[in-house]
Amino acid sequence: MMLTNKAQRYDDARLGYQRLDPHRPEVIFEVTSAAEIEEAVRYAVDHDHRIAVQGSGHGLTQGIDGGVLIATRRFNGVRVDATAKTAWVDAGATWQDVMTATAPYGLAPLSGSFPGVGAVAYTLGGGLGLMARKYGYAADHVRRIEVVTPDGVRRNAEDDPDLFWALRGGGGNFGVVTGLEIDLFDVPTLYGGSLYFDLAEYPHAVETWSEWTQTVPDEVTSAVALIPFPDVEGVPAQLRGKRIAQLQLVVLGDPDLVEPLRAIGTPALDTVGDLPYLESGKIFAEPDRSDHYRSHSALLTDLDALATLPKELIIGIRHLGGALSRQPEIANAVGHRNAAYGLTVLAPGSKDVDRRIFEPWQAATIGRLLNFSFEKLTSAEIAEAYEPATFARLLELRDRYDAARRLAPNHELPSHELTAPR
Repeated sequence: MMLTNKAQRYDDARLGYQRLDPHRPEVIFEVTSAAEIEEAVRYAVDHDHRIAVQGSGHGLTQGIDGGVLIATRRFNGVRVDATAKTAWVDAGATWQDVMTATAPYGLAPLSGSFPGVGAVAYTLGGGLGLMARKYGYAADHVRRIEVVTPDGVRRNAEDDPDLFWALRGGGGNFGVVTGLEIDLFDVPTLYGGSLYFDLAEYPHAVETWSEWTQTVPDEVTSAVALIPFPDVEGVPAQLRGKRIAQLQLVVLGDPDLVEPLRAIGTPALDTVGDLPYLESGKIFAEPDRSDHYRSHSALLTDLDALATLPKELIIGIRHLGGALSRQPEIANAVGHRNAAYGLTVLAPGSKDVDRRIFEPWQAATIGRLLNFSFEKLTSAEIAEAYEPATFARLLELRDRYDAARRLAPNHELPSHELTAPR
């Protein structure tokens, strides 16, 4: 269905989770099929419009003015092949949609911490999920991709090795994906949840977690969030007005692996236990309301600068390594697999993150995760998400598939000519 600017329906179609700088398109296609995506792209080509795509809208960095918005959230089907342990995921499906479809078979996808995130965009950006250290990036387990390239032609990306490589980690710079086939895993339940420690009472909780991550096997994927909870209604009483270290845990092996963290002391809140994978969103317990926010991220080799982190912002640190450090059977564009940790600083509201926060981390920084960078980045900053040879190849392929710069993805690759050596 094609919409022009008609008040409430227009706003309902263009607004997603991120509300700081929403899209303001001339035309919106609320698609329900691959054929309608193809129609939308051809319309944009015929009318010389740029194209943005939005499912859930969590990763929006900057809205488009004018042009065509392809809104995919109504195109959210999931088809499970329990024998092959795969699922076909339509363009607008969220991880909640996928988990709901796979749970009856005792199978789980490589989903992220928040079930409301769009599965396709998450995967195109790499996809760092709840079982990442055991199984790797979501992009490592994509079998097929159907995509409408910027010339308006629907293709099977796996028939073109360059396109298949670029889409898995290179984001939405090469076409509008109508759906993809992903691997599923025999994980009906897991042991996980969060330990919430009051940092005024246990100031070394994060350091203890950091030391613990250096001892755990690949079956353990974890993170920590440093959260200054406001003293307001709606916040659990035991967390209200406190600065909390939320240790976020997923264990696919021995539950006793968590015991060194329990030894820190008595948590203000403990949600760790056996959990159906379908309820895995409870582990990080992230808010599900639309909001305004910016974030800046870094990929790190160590956590030696922990003491420099500000107390007034929301900080997230994810433990990497394990399967994330290994190349998949079919190579993709995901960068910096040697990173040990990912650091994200989130600034709620309309202000950008103060980059000075990252200065003490310069010696440990080797890149960034674009899926955790909710801001408009410079060309140089986007380049830092990849090794130089990977970035150069992505630029060449962007020129091949979208020379007219029709696509406006969240993190747009720059013109090859602007970045080539002189």
